[in-house]
Amino acid sequence: MSVVRAERLVNLVLCLLSTRQYLPAESIRKIVPGYADAPNDDAFFRMFERDKTELRELGIPLEIGRNWSFDKVDGYRIARRDYELGDIELEPDEAAAVALAVRLWDSPELTGAAHGALLKLRAAGVDVDQGVPSVVEPKVRTTEPAFGPLLAAVQAGQAVSFDYRRPSPAELRGRTLEPWGVVSWRGRWYVVGHDRDRGAPRCFRLSRIVGDVRILGRPGTVSRPEEIDLLKFVASSSNEPSETSTVRLWLAEHRASGLRRRAKVVGESEMDGERGDLVELEVLHTDSAASWIAGYGPDAVVLEPDVLRKAVHERLLAVAEVT
Repeated sequence: MSVVRAERLVNLVLCLLSTRQYLPAESIRKIVPGYADAPNDDAFFRMFERDKTELRELGIPLEIGRNWSFDKVDGYRIARRDYELGDIELEPDEAAAVALAVRLWDSPELTGAAHGALLKLRAAGVDVDQGVPSVVEPKVRTTEPAFGPLLAAVQAGQAVSFDYRRPSPAELRGRTLEPWGVVSWRGRWYVVGHDRDRGAPRCFRLSRIVGDVRILGRPGTVSRPEEIDLLKFVASSSNEPSETSTVRLWLAEHRASGLRRRAKVVGESEMDGERGDLVELEVLHTDSAASWIAGYGPDAVVLEPDVLRKAVHERLLAVAEVT
């Protein structure tokens, strides 16, 4: 299967899984990235039929039906009750393998396309399950040259040495580390382990490692302490600002429930003749907040700060251009 077709199938699954309504083929054509490339109607329907057959062969249950008695064509959706697996019990080593696979998965093109499809669903007035977007979580790219050697050292249980650039004061120092694991936090990759030079646990950002990572000693000489949580250690060791800020929004009355759950209502107001509430919301990282808020379309309007308002506006314009 080609990469383009595989991404289109994943986007189709996300689209049909994210809605409680039946979506007709023409709506799917506009929402799911990839179908717009079909040169004509016949080519699209042939492509869509092949994709439906592929999903059924993969065991993904497609439901066919109509939302209202007066609908003229059938629509499609995937019932989550039939799609989701039952409870799975994993052994500790199996759970660790699954967690590692999740953290290493990096497909920004797929992530962006899937998010765009969900945003289009909401903008078209389709009731979208708020729980589904979390299935696809953007991950940082693993472009740092040190990533592969460090991960291999962790798996082999070997110590490493490397040159590390400190930002303040600006200097380059050699480090010898017994690596316990490689984790991502706030869009960056870190290696955590026992620093032999300092005689204490430390974490190092991979983007600041200069040159080659050198392997030391025999395999199996390094092991991770059972009591340490690598992600919590990185979070507590980082000196980066939290970037938490308060934003002010207008929300349409009885709409944008996902935002309302985290917001505080501070007043009422009308916008373009429509009643709504003024709310305040604490957000972390403006860029991710802009994508989240833009997903509610006209039901959520940013009033302050101006940088967030412009960021949301740009995302809505980008979606409008490809619709």
